Amino acid sequence: MYALYLKEVRSFLSSIVGYVFIVIFLIACWLFNWMLSSNMNILDSAQAELIPFFNTAPYIFLILIPAITMRSMAEERRTGTIELLFTRPISDLGILLAKYFAGLTLLLISILPTLVYYASIYYLGKPVGIVDEGATFTSYLGLILLGAAFVAIGIFASCITSSQIVAFILATALCYLFYDGLSLLGSFAQFGSLDIIIQYLSLSHHYDSIKKGVVVAGDLIFNLSFIVFFLSASLAVIKTLKK
Repeated sequence: MYALYLKEVRSFLSSIVGYVFIVIFLIACWLFNWMLSSNMNILDSAQAELIPFFNTAPYIFLILIPAITMRSMAEERRTGTIELLFTRPISDLGILLAKYFAGLTLLLISILPTLVYYASIYYLGKPVGIVDEGATFTSYLGLILLGAAFVAIGIFASCITSSQIVAFILATALCYLFYDGLSLLGSFAQFGSLDIIIQYLSLSHHYDSIKKGVVVAGDLIFNLSFIVFFLSASLAVIKTLKK
């Protein structure tokens, strides 16, 4: 598993795909949060906080994470190399986790440079250091969990098709559905008592809760369960491919 994980990470970082993902994410965040005049501009905010960044990043992830996960299994199926993977001394779960953790690693690498934003706000604030460190830490935790959920969705979409384009479109649609779609659907108040349940199943509901600076066990359990659900679905698909 570890060898396959390293191979996947190297394939990201030895090609332009991985660097394009990181650069586009950082440039998009820089433009929306520091350059363009809007309610997402951190410098236009009256408070020393990174909430505009944490509001913007998920929507950028909606496009970029499916872009890096679309080839994980779809390319293996298209080229036929998935048959070689099945002959190696590695379990189906090992193959899946190697692919998943490789995508998660690239996600973490892309988020790491944004710590510069925290340092900037820390020293630009009056007085220096007025930024809420606890809320910033929990917001980063929420962003990582959200990104991890998107990676799980992307891996699942890549497992069920041999087309990278189809995998990208499906992953983007599913990520939006579970991030914003269910929340909007529940807000229409058309399903009675089910509205609360529908909103609870939305990733944005739990992400917004974590951003407030309070980490509740229920939010962590939901995110981890969500990831396990999609990885389990991906594993089921992989097992069917071996038959």
